[in-house]
Amino acid sequence: MAAPGAPGGTERRRHAPVQRTHPAAWLWLSLAVIGLDQVTKFLVTRFFELFERVEVLPVLDFTLLHNTGAAFSMLAGASGWQRPFFIALGVAVSVMLVVWIWRAPRGDKLLPFALALILGGAIGNLIDRVIHGYVVDFIHAHWGAAYFPAFNIADSAITIGAALLILDAFREKRA
Repeated sequence: MAAPGAPGGTERRRHAPVQRTHPAAWLWLSLAVIGLDQVTKFLVTRFFELFERVEVLPVLDFTLLHNTGAAFSMLAGASGWQRPFFIALGVAVSVMLVVWIWRAPRGDKLLPFALALILGGAIGNLIDRVIHGYVVDFIHAHWGAAYFPAFNIADSAITIGAALLILDAFREKRA
């Protein structure tokens, strides 16, 4: 009879327990979104004049715009109260997202991924509001003369994260 552990032995192999990554490990994604967002905004503000338009594709322009309002420039024409309001809202939402990521179940991937995208986008736009008093937008999609409101990398991350959050909610409901 072979010795335990030797070839042909009868000892059962023990599998190492599966290591579950803490959801906070996804915060690297938030940092990547913030970095990419701020670099692209820096480049656009460095090389474009306000309202300057460069066609990238027949349906996509880069146009430097300043958004003092919320999504789709809502409240952009307000008297100025919106800046401190949106800064406070951005800070509150960012703190809430960090807590939500931190409390997400270990091993869950989609939820912290989605939340990290939203967090990175929220902080990217928050940085703009604090430094400039407005958000730098430059991606301008259109179909002919019909233009979609301009956006940026942070907005894209928020939108993708929100869509994944909805997907996660549907997956959870079906499980």
